[in-house]
Amino acid sequence: MARTKEFDPDAALRSALELFWRRGYEATSMADLVERLGIGRASVYATFGSKRELYLKALDRYNESRDAELLAELSRPGPVLPAVRTVLRRFAAEATSEEQRGKGCFVTNTATELGARDPAAARRVEASWAHLETLLHSALARARAQGELSEDRDPRALARMLLVLMQGLRVVGKASDDPGRVRDAAEQALGLLD
Repeated sequence: MARTKEFDPDAALRSALELFWRRGYEATSMADLVERLGIGRASVYATFGSKRELYLKALDRYNESRDAELLAELSRPGPVLPAVRTVLRRFAAEATSEEQRGKGCFVTNTATELGARDPAAARRVEASWAHLETLLHSALARARAQGELSEDRDPRALARMLLVLMQGLRVVGKASDDPGRVRDAAEQALGLLD
């Protein structure tokens, strides 16, 4: 008869996500994970696989939660540009908040730490960025169709510019002591939507 798990795998995954997000892949040891999750090493391996597999599962969980929020915000009926502005300003605010400053963005952190040497991590990063670009492109195409965005504006190019800016906001916000850099960049980008 199989033993039942004496811990909540979902809660353990959330704890692992927080630890990896704050410290990164390399700086997080299996001993750190065992301590943070409060479960034995054998249980970690049996439930999640290797440290790398656990990291990738945590990254998947992060992407699922972020994607759902962005989809809901950018696909509401009615005027679109206010939602795009809200999303960009939220990214800027999060990038400079005390809570986020030390962590940055889990996807951006993965891109800079593992993207060049871990194909599975790079695929997840690219999928996340492609999804965000698609959400932004769809929203901006709707904005143009509704007359909120000038006909001479290219929704795809604007979406790509916003994606790159949003990721850059996360990097600069994590490393800079000057939140004005992030806020000013976001506001300048929003001016391109007028």
